[in-house]
Amino acid sequence: MPAAPLSRREFMMVSGAATALAILGASSTIVRPLACRQASYGKFPDAIWEHLPSIGVRHVFINVPEPGQVETVKTGLQTHALTPLVMRGGADLSDATCIDVLTPQIDTCAKMGVRYMFLSPKHANAPKEKAIEHLKRVGDIAMSKNVIVSLETHPDLGTNGDIHAETMAAVNHPNIRVNFDTGNITYYNKGCNAVDELKKCIQYVATVEVKDHNGELESWTFPPLGKGIVDFKGVLSVLDEHAYAGPVTIEFEGTKGVELDEQGTKQAIADSVTYLRSIGTFD
Repeated sequence: MPAAPLSRREFMMVSGAATALAILGASSTIVRPLACRQASYGKFPDAIWEHLPSIGVRHVFINVPEPGQVETVKTGLQTHALTPLVMRGGADLSDATCIDVLTPQIDTCAKMGVRYMFLSPKHANAPKEKAIEHLKRVGDIAMSKNVIVSLETHPDLGTNGDIHAETMAAVNHPNIRVNFDTGNITYYNKGCNAVDELKKCIQYVATVEVKDHNGELESWTFPPLGKGIVDFKGVLSVLDEHAYAGPVTIEFEGTKGVELDEQGTKQAIADSVTYLRSIGTFD
């Protein structure tokens, strides 16, 4: 019996981005799934359920639910025709118990059909080596469940593109990858930009968070997309060049000291969606 033909994405993964695009045609459009992080709604997290579908977004990034809440969350998602693309896990990588903490979270992702679990690689006061040792074990567990753990752009294991790449090389596990956060690059680094840093670690990127920023070091000013200094067209160009077809998640964190009401929060997210769709093609 002949083998089933490869999908476009599978073909790119097997053949390599450059070869695949050359054969498929440089003008081929990559349609990436677009999600919004529930935390973007700030004080109004439940607004996401009706608001996202109303602005044409079908995917979400939510926290990994507690075991007793899984069915309730699944029902809510189904009711509003929303699909979870990424779920946020959490544990202190400095402690060996992080394995026991993350294992049920990874299991929940698998049970809910979610391929990607976001993780901030915090490790308290333990050395990087200890955190990396734990991440290798977490990677094995994730592999057994067909889940990818994506490490956020946070110090000190994911501060920028160079450090993301260093951490990936040290962990050396296919199920431990990068969650590239465009806004965190200029928040945590002076003299850097998202496009150049993305190029340094793109081979390891499994999920992307698009977040804008004012460009000032450690300034909590994250406006709607297109209102800050992040070059999103450049970011999408890098993703195109490397045939990235994974999740793109909108994150809106606002500005410190500026309190938005529910309508203002919804408008910021809607404006971000409109802007992103004006420069790229998304599902």
